[in-house]
Amino acid sequence: MTLPMTPAQFHALLQAEGLFPAMEALNHGIAHRYTGIFQVIESQLINVFLYDKQQEVRPEALAVVALDDSFCQFVLRDGSLLVDNSMHDERLLSSSFRGVVVAYHGVPVTYPRGGLYGTLCHFDLIEQSLAQPQFELLQAAGGLLYPYLQHLDGRMDCAPQAARAVAAL
Repeated sequence: MTLPMTPAQFHALLQAEGLFPAMEALNHGIAHRYTGIFQVIESQLINVFLYDKQQEVRPEALAVVALDDSFCQFVLRDGSLLVDNSMHDERLLSSSFRGVVVAYHGVPVTYPRGGLYGTLCHFDLIEQSLAQPQFELLQAAGGLLYPYLQHLDGRMDCAPQAARAVAAL
């Protein structure tokens, strides 16, 4: 198993190549199918970025999620949520995503001067774990992403071909 990139390497990639290559690299170091960014707007989470290893169009159920039905609510409340299998976590009993999104590992995305933008998470439809160095990288990435999200208009599907087409504009 290779070591994950460092936060400094992730930041350098963000600066040099932009959001999509950095998020692709962040996902490449883990087994999870998806890596997503969700913006909190009132009582909803808007999926502003989704990387999918299988390069499929974002599932409609992930475009806009009610905050009180989301796993992200626990990230916002507790500072992170690390769940290898949602069927084994009692905090998720009332979520309609329990057992659908099985693995979920998320952290806050913060504004540079403090405050909360939303969440950054790795997730999958099957059980997955996240090693401590990968979690630490996810945490660091959550603090670095905001400047690269300002241009997104929300609900961006980031299958590689879609992201490259957007980047070409």
